[in-house]
Amino acid sequence: MTTARTTPYQELESRFERLSKIGEAAGILQWDMATNMPTGGAVARAGQLSVLKVLRHEILCHPALADFLDAATADRGLDAWQRANLAAMARRRARAVAVDADLVRRLSEAGSACEMLWRTAKDKADFAIIVPALTELRDLVAERAAALGEGLGLDPYDALLDGFEPGGRAAAIAPVFDDLALFLPGFTDDVLARQEAAGPPLDLPGPFAIDAQRGLCRSMMEAVGFDFTHGRLDESHHPFCGGVPEDIRITTRYSEGDFMPGLMGVLHETGHALYEQGLPVDWRHQPVGGARGMVLHESQSLMIEMQACRSAQFIAFAAPRMAAAFNGSGPAWEVDNIHRHTTRVARGFIRVDADEVTYPAHVIMRFHLERAMLAGDLDVADLPGAWAEQTRALLGLTPADDSEGCLQDIHWYDGAWGYFPTYTLGAMAAAQLFAAAVQARPGIPDGLAAGDFTPLVGWLRENVHQKASLLSTDELLAEATGSPLNAEAFKTHLRARYLA
Repeated sequence: MTTARTTPYQELESRFERLSKIGEAAGILQWDMATNMPTGGAVARAGQLSVLKVLRHEILCHPALADFLDAATADRGLDAWQRANLAAMARRRARAVAVDADLVRRLSEAGSACEMLWRTAKDKADFAIIVPALTELRDLVAERAAALGEGLGLDPYDALLDGFEPGGRAAAIAPVFDDLALFLPGFTDDVLARQEAAGPPLDLPGPFAIDAQRGLCRSMMEAVGFDFTHGRLDESHHPFCGGVPEDIRITTRYSEGDFMPGLMGVLHETGHALYEQGLPVDWRHQPVGGARGMVLHESQSLMIEMQACRSAQFIAFAAPRMAAAFNGSGPAWEVDNIHRHTTRVARGFIRVDADEVTYPAHVIMRFHLERAMLAGDLDVADLPGAWAEQTRALLGLTPADDSEGCLQDIHWYDGAWGYFPTYTLGAMAAAQLFAAAVQARPGIPDGLAAGDFTPLVGWLRENVHQKASLLSTDELLAEATGSPLNAEAFKTHLRARYLA
């Protein structure tokens, strides 16, 4: 009996499935490091993660992979999904071979060490604690950016950005951000003036017990459509969504003084989870079967948090459940007052707690600062001063300490440079997609009012999730909404929600 010979393309699928599973193991280790690992395990965990990342790098860089890619490219029998998969495989290999394995190891270890030290620095609001570690990490990131840039023919910052959003370029982002920087200050002033004329919403009386917050978050996640047989909710220093599609790990953080940030953080991460859980099963463990990039990923989280869960329709469903969770009663817990809280605009220091009007300012300043640090135009030690200057310029505020300033985000401290622009680009994409979804399925708002996300999530499954990485971001948006990514739908949404 003879065994059928595998084709070069089939051999590639087998190797990339292995790569995927190694990456998933690393992801679970990173989740554990953020949620459960004792601080004394940091050195051992850094070594474990480093070995897994180097192993993946070695598989991608193996000479045989290039031969298989060349042979598979000549195969005229591949369908559209297989061709897109092949292109994604080639892209991953090109990024890998541009960087030396030793640099991958050093970056992994430095990122793990810096992240653990960041927790201490943040708790103590003392940036000086982390300057040496962050400087070392920045230098390694810059080294990687230069190597990627040379290998891919890209500007070093674009080479990093491209890793989070394939095809993303600073030259295309900068004018969009400049336009928003011109639009948002005056718009924000108008919104704040309207809110001031209406008077503040009634305070929601706390404290809010953490156990009650956990219960409320779980019930809201279930309403949105999160499957707890394939995921869980935990706590960490910084909210995130990790794990794998069959085992999603969401984290948030709670404060007894205000339950809204923890809840909205959970709903945001649930949007990420729904995207992962909705990816095509037939292409599991293949590059084409993964999320296209972080612009679409952030669009899905912001679709749920901002477009859907801060809408008047959803708050009509959620407000009574919020009141019940905290034994609240009276005018403060009425739907209109809760909705005023969820759409309250205020200039603030913390990005993850920011409203959707002021949020882009937080991203724009990080975009400028990380580019300056990578280019060597801003020393790491000078980051707090530059941060304060940008915060004053864009938000009219001055941070009281480093914790509400440059220590608030984890991204730079674990090596994720080039990520921040995707947040605001994702907000733009979310507005486009939500408008198209409601136009296609007019029953979506009524569904939200009943706590039924099936019409919205069903449209997203069909038009975003199931497409995975078959199309580019702009191609997917053009198919789903009629136009590539642009800021107009976002502006229209803001005007309708806050000034209409």
